[in-house]
Amino acid sequence: MAISIEQIKQLREKTGAGMMDCKRALEESNGDMEQAVVALRKKGIQVATKREGKTASEGIVYSYIHAGSQVGTMVEINCETDFVARSEPFVNFAKEVAMQIAAMQPRYIGREDVPPEDLDKEREILVEQAKAEGKPDHIVEKIVEGRLNKFYSTYCLLEQPYVRDDSLTIQDLLNDLMAKTGEKIVIRRFVRYQVGEEL
Repeated sequence: MAISIEQIKQLREKTGAGMMDCKRALEESNGDMEQAVVALRKKGIQVATKREGKTASEGIVYSYIHAGSQVGTMVEINCETDFVARSEPFVNFAKEVAMQIAAMQPRYIGREDVPPEDLDKEREILVEQAKAEGKPDHIVEKIVEGRLNKFYSTYCLLEQPYVRDDSLTIQDLLNDLMAKTGEKIVIRRFVRYQVGEEL
């Protein structure tokens, strides 16, 4: 199937991926735009996997102050080269992540960052809730696992639905950026301040 330049431009605008990557993704998906987006996402995951052993020691610290100056965030995001750290897609990603942190108040970056004691406490609460609801013992564990996934998507930044498009997670955005840049990219750490917190 012949892919038009218009289709390529449309996919490029939607994903920010390179022209040749867009052309290939459209060819693989027979011109189906949604399938092409999925193909580009998968490519991002493949890039991430290939670059796992690489060191991400360049990057930026991005700060964001929300309108009204009541909430502020700082996030450190690392990549492999200074060239990528200064690129527009990388800086835009850092901005989006900083705004996400301001809006959604994550506690951790990924599920592997949840301290075991926090996880044990959450699991204990969820078991008690399920039992209080009268759920039989043999399905309590399944219910708890399902609710733990909800806990992760609420409090782990990478698993949170993206505030601008809840069909995507922050991990999806990260995978897209890795596909575009061809580099390993890591959200290293963040901090969020809110006026009057813990007073």
